[in-house]
Amino acid sequence: MNDKIDPEGLELVKDMLSPEAAEAMVNMPADEFAREIGILSINNVFGPLWTREGLSRRDRSLITVAALVATRATHELQYHFPIAIKNGVTREELEELLYHLTGYVGFPPVASARQLAVQILDRKVAEEKSDTILK
Repeated sequence: MNDKIDPEGLELVKDMLSPEAAEAMVNMPADEFAREIGILSINNVFGPLWTREGLSRRDRSLITVAALVATRATHELQYHFPIAIKNGVTREELEELLYHLTGYVGFPPVASARQLAVQILDRKVAEEKSDTILK
């Protein structure tokens, strides 16, 4: 694999997640299973897609969360609910997104996403009260 890292994608991950998350994505141990997934994500998703003009980060977050709910990608939602909040999506907008998706993707994937959102958003509220940054 080409070890060259997309600099825009790397900076975006640092900003939307954390510098530590970006570091972990690009420096997985040599014996780690599928260790290049993080680099592929930076080079093929965060770099070329999230840095495109035409949509704000906020809009991209709404689209991404909707796609992840629809595909039942709850593990990825663990990252993208907080990213959405950081990108300016409100708790109320996430609620409306989930309500709207029940009509298009069905109740089970939305109910699963809702359970995860409650855990994450409650953690976010608790961390905001203690002046810490969601990582």
